[in-house]
Amino acid sequence: MYQKSVCQYLPNGYCINKRVHICVYLCIEEMSIKPLNQIFVKEIMTNVIITGGSGTIGTRLSQLLIQKGYKVTILTRNPEKKKSVHSNIVYAKWDVEAGWLDKDAFQEANYIINLAGASVAEKSWTEERKKEILESRVKSSELIVKSIKELPNQIKAVVSASASGYYGADNLLSLNDGFTEDDPAATDFLGDVCKDWEDSIEPVTALGKRLVILRTGIVLSKKGGAYAEFAKPVKFRVAPVLGGGKQIVSWIHEDDICNMYIAAMENERYKGAYNAVAPYPVMNKELIYSIARSYGKWFIPVGVPAFALNLAMGELASEILKSAHLSSKKVESEGFQFKFPHIQEATENLARKN
Repeated sequence: MYQKSVCQYLPNGYCINKRVHICVYLCIEEMSIKPLNQIFVKEIMTNVIITGGSGTIGTRLSQLLIQKGYKVTILTRNPEKKKSVHSNIVYAKWDVEAGWLDKDAFQEANYIINLAGASVAEKSWTEERKKEILESRVKSSELIVKSIKELPNQIKAVVSASASGYYGADNLLSLNDGFTEDDPAATDFLGDVCKDWEDSIEPVTALGKRLVILRTGIVLSKKGGAYAEFAKPVKFRVAPVLGGGKQIVSWIHEDDICNMYIAAMENERYKGAYNAVAPYPVMNKELIYSIARSYGKWFIPVGVPAFALNLAMGELASEILKSAHLSSKKVESEGFQFKFPHIQEATENLARKN
């Protein structure tokens, strides 16, 4: 016997699956529900909007969401240029600079996952690039807030990205310590960016929406980011150790960060900021050696001096050389379980991926 509840989508209807909304009409005559083989069934899938959905995290997250039965709408500047890889992934237009988005797509959404923002590590930090890094995040968040305020919607929760750069350097704290969510933001460039980023999305709470912020560490993925860059020289048996190699790296496997977004979206206990990092951070040299070992090859460690990175990358080098140990205890207290808590199993999994 199905458990029934009144359905918000169909008049005189019962919802027999609360997430997917499989709905049946009441048989008004005789005041009874028709046998299952005579019931008209309508499926209305839960819809998740993703901003920044074409990046490394957004691509993998979309795959996991459709596997769980969700429909995904990716907001992009040029939806006409995008080709969907699945019938339950669609593209809709938004223009952050103009402060505009597709109203129909927004009004159909049940959740928003906000990943939008220019890459921090892709280019050197000129003043122009710094402005782009900040404004791409703040303006995207402001458009979400504006749309929730002005448009009829059924948004239940907003899960928004932030970064481990919120905290600044930890000055090589021991592995038994680490930044918690109650620690203040740093006063350097990335600390200011993350603080403004989080502040810009915070007004959704005053509009009655549950907000979760994930302060994300170094995401390990074969599709891009730090892992992909470190793996390139390793394939030639060179393991590049940055600076002294002792700086602590708070990392997370791509599947764990994506599953954390889904858990934060689905579970109403999640509220506020969480550190999105694996439980066991490692030193930079341990990360590099682990990647090298996962390819099953002998390798030669090669130190890359700090001054060389500073010459090549300018201010960005300070972030690459920074030690940042974040605690994952808060998200674990919500019941989140990591598939890849240790670095070696994470890098071995990635090495096996196509």
